[in-house]
Amino acid sequence: MTLRNGHEFLAIPGPTNVPDAVLNAMHRPAVEIYTGPLVETTLTCLEDLKRLFGTSTGRSYIYAANGHGAWEAALTNVLSRGDKVLVLGTGRFPTLWGEMGTFIGVEVEELTFGFRQAVDPAAVEARLKADAAGQIKAVLMVQVDTASGVVNDVAAVGRAIAAAGHGTLFMVDAIASLATMPFEMDAWGIDVAVTGSQKGLMTPPGLGFVAAGPRALAAHRSAGLRTAYWDWTKRDGPVHYQKYCGTPPEHLLFGLRQAIDMLFEEGLDAVFERHRLLAEATRRAVGVWAEGGALSFNVLDPAARANSITAVRVEGADPQALRSYCTEVCGVTLGEGIGELLGHGVRIAHMGHVNAAMMLGTLAVVETALGALGIAHGKGGVQAAIDFLAAAVPPADVRPAEESPLRRVQGS
Repeated sequence: MTLRNGHEFLAIPGPTNVPDAVLNAMHRPAVEIYTGPLVETTLTCLEDLKRLFGTSTGRSYIYAANGHGAWEAALTNVLSRGDKVLVLGTGRFPTLWGEMGTFIGVEVEELTFGFRQAVDPAAVEARLKADAAGQIKAVLMVQVDTASGVVNDVAAVGRAIAAAGHGTLFMVDAIASLATMPFEMDAWGIDVAVTGSQKGLMTPPGLGFVAAGPRALAAHRSAGLRTAYWDWTKRDGPVHYQKYCGTPPEHLLFGLRQAIDMLFEEGLDAVFERHRLLAEATRRAVGVWAEGGALSFNVLDPAARANSITAVRVEGADPQALRSYCTEVCGVTLGEGIGELLGHGVRIAHMGHVNAAMMLGTLAVVETALGALGIAHGKGGVQAAIDFLAAAVPPADVRPAEESPLRRVQGS
């Protein structure tokens, strides 16, 4: 006997749960790609992506690709073979972005901060000041690394680059952070930003996005790594299909349009606050479980723990057994540990289309699994999460529901 029959829940850091409204928006016939409503869908999505990225001066681009495709688009549009980039290594994904650069002919230097802590902006400033010849053409970093669960202070790194007086381009991966926490491309001095559809944007995998600021667009004109598919100039052409270098990914665009509408209807500040509250509730639960000695936070500094994913180390027990119990018995899928956490941890995502019921249910399943498997843990993690939310969201913030028509009839 299992408890999994019912709506299964993905608590992995991408792809995230897709809202029914987004799925319904995609459930329609294909349409003509040269004129008509699809053209308007493209134009509004491109404009609204700029708003999500926090830029009024840049341009946005949509690719039929995942986040790795967006990485390649960013690199090839502004760099030439032999150019040097500085990768700010926290966790796993910045390193992978750098490895892609090496593959296409870019010289990569990694400034490493390990798997358990965030980028140190002072170290970035010092390295750029030491580059008197200006060999470093771009700095690459991620806002949230989903392997480690670390969140980096992008604004502080932007200030460090400015303080160094270096002309390098600043390129930021917002794949696991956009639409879950603030991102201000113009205000933070970001030249290129990338993201994907399958995390905070609540859309199925398959769309990659790039935003390019004025300095990046200037660098693009002399970039030697440009290729036809990724090229920004081609995609700035007047014909609709040029914006996709061919047939648009129609149904993903229909879903994206609905997802963006949902984000704006909720309000971005409210979206960010919802993610903060659910993340902190998760951290309260993990903090209690950690008292048993078998579980611990991967990220050492509490301020560097992301609001989109919590990475948990598991010692003296099998994390795969924990994941299997959650999935096979209860219908909740946790993220597998990757990078340094492969075989040593799990990842609990709290991003995208999630609410209190989803996350409290997930935490309750984890605590059930810990008990069933005899994994040492502090008792009352779920209660700690409940207590936090009860205090953080008081009744004064909740609008009273309308009186039930049935109650009115019965009371008359």
